Amino acid sequence: MTELRGRIHSLESFGTVDGPGIRFVSFMQGCPLRCRFCHNPDTWDPAAPVQYLMTPEELLAETLRYRSFIRKGGVTVSGGEPLAQAAFVREYFALCQANGLHTALDTSGSVYNAQALGVLDHTDLVLLDVKTVDAEEHKAWTGVEAENNRRFLEHLQSIGKPVWIRQVMVPGHTCGEAYLSRLADYLRTFSVVERVELLPYHTMGIYKYRSLGMAYPLEGVEAMSAEEAARSRSFLKGLLNVEVG
Repeated sequence: MTELRGRIHSLESFGTVDGPGIRFVSFMQGCPLRCRFCHNPDTWDPAAPVQYLMTPEELLAETLRYRSFIRKGGVTVSGGEPLAQAAFVREYFALCQANGLHTALDTSGSVYNAQALGVLDHTDLVLLDVKTVDAEEHKAWTGVEAENNRRFLEHLQSIGKPVWIRQVMVPGHTCGEAYLSRLADYLRTFSVVERVELLPYHTMGIYKYRSLGMAYPLEGVEAMSAEEAARSRSFLKGLLNVEVG
């Protein structure tokens, strides 16, 4: 039998933005989406060289080195798209839970099959990226249809799995009162949503595109200001009875 190994782009031992508390974060290699606002295009290619090739047990051993720091937080698996390596993530999460660690899955929900859904058996919290609630724009902005993202959220609702929604706010597209009102209307029907994180678009990933010899899709779009991001959060707070950050 082939030994299960995860292809891991990078590790972060003291993550503070990928779930509650201080977290050990694993960024998996490979993603089926091609989001125009992605700042990590180096995680797209599943066959690209990686920093770590580990079994679930090896990743757990690395994780437990930081147990005293993450005991009130936990672990998060992000990407890339972690559900592209669902079997590995499921086994790693099972080991983490057996060791008393809270598990969070950061996903776009784009991989929707039995193996991917099986990861949820050992997931305490899902950080679900909503790329855009405009179904017509979704494929142009991500390269895939919106169907799986919605099916995934509907499945999370059906099993009562806690969800934090993440929305990148791109100036002129996924921000502004009209768009945020549509986002609120969409999310209001899902009682499992506990928090919405509005993430301001930034341009810090441009250098990665250039190093890969790729054109940057949003050339000329300026980063969102802190003031505009604060106004957006305040507006959305008035529309939803959940925490907005």
